[in-house]
Amino acid sequence: MKQLVRLAVVILAVCGILLFTISRLNASQGYSGGNTLTVYNWGDYIDPEVLDSFEEETGITVIYETFDTNEAMMTKIQQGGTSYDIAVPSEYMIEKLKEEDLLLPIDHSKIPNLKNIDDRFLDLSFDPNNKYSIPYFWGTVGIVYNSKKLDGMKIDSWNDLWNPALKNEIIFTDSPREIIGMGLNSLNYSLNDTDPDHLQEAYDKLVSLKPNVKALLGDENKMLLASGEASIGVVWSGDASEIMGENANLDYVLPKEGSNLWFDNMVIPKTAKNVDAAHEFINYMLDPKVAAKNTEYVSYSTPNKEALQYMPAEMVNDKRFYPSPEQTERLEVYENLGPEKLGRMNELFLKFKME
Repeated sequence: MKQLVRLAVVILAVCGILLFTISRLNASQGYSGGNTLTVYNWGDYIDPEVLDSFEEETGITVIYETFDTNEAMMTKIQQGGTSYDIAVPSEYMIEKLKEEDLLLPIDHSKIPNLKNIDDRFLDLSFDPNNKYSIPYFWGTVGIVYNSKKLDGMKIDSWNDLWNPALKNEIIFTDSPREIIGMGLNSLNYSLNDTDPDHLQEAYDKLVSLKPNVKALLGDENKMLLASGEASIGVVWSGDASEIMGENANLDYVLPKEGSNLWFDNMVIPKTAKNVDAAHEFINYMLDPKVAAKNTEYVSYSTPNKEALQYMPAEMVNDKRFYPSPEQTERLEVYENLGPEKLGRMNELFLKFKME
């Protein structure tokens, strides 16, 4: 009898240990809930001190994971293996997530700091009334270049990149919409153009640029451009701002043919386990002082009008990164092209990379 009791005690102890271990593994892999919040964001896209202060003020533990493309982010959410409470997709991807019923509506009554967002960045076409998304950052795609290395060469057009003098000098962002869009813009087509003949024309023109292309990279492009190992990069505006802070010879320009105006917003995936904490996090990120601190670290443009007063004047007044509405007239927002047409763009981009 005593042996049976001992055996039962051992079994219960083992079960208890297993349950504890599973709960810890779930937490570490993003199965959030209770006092844990799982955030899925772009790489190097939040000030770590902001996360620390959120944890200290709320007592909520943040599990933070990163992605490098909108498509990779959506695939992970579709698979549902990890229950993300917050994700930060771009505008066209928000439309796709909505179409596939992968988002929860946001309760604006739980986000009083929404009043701090500039009206220009609210109620946009990809999410009317901001039912599913709240603005995080915005910016452009353009050209960063090293004026010293280029001996004063003027850069103001996508077509300037085809100059033979730039052989092996250009770094591309490893992203299909940006690069295929650049090819379309260089031909004065819309970056949302899906005409097969126009896409082929853009692809052929991009292939002719290959001798000038040094590499297609993610966050590594910032290091190469800042160090002067490459003289030109096609980058997002925030990356340009960051590397310009490290190298005074760098400048950033929006090409005259046009380019992309983008918006990244915070959303709550439908599989979220801690919806209350997700709302608390969104509201915290919209606090003006928090938004200002985060913006200075990330270097992208903030949609938070109240945060501007807490930021350096030279940052806020820089028209390269806070262009006026008139300056943005020639810029386009990415449209949700649908799986077939977007798939064709992705195929061409992959083929371009392998040429």
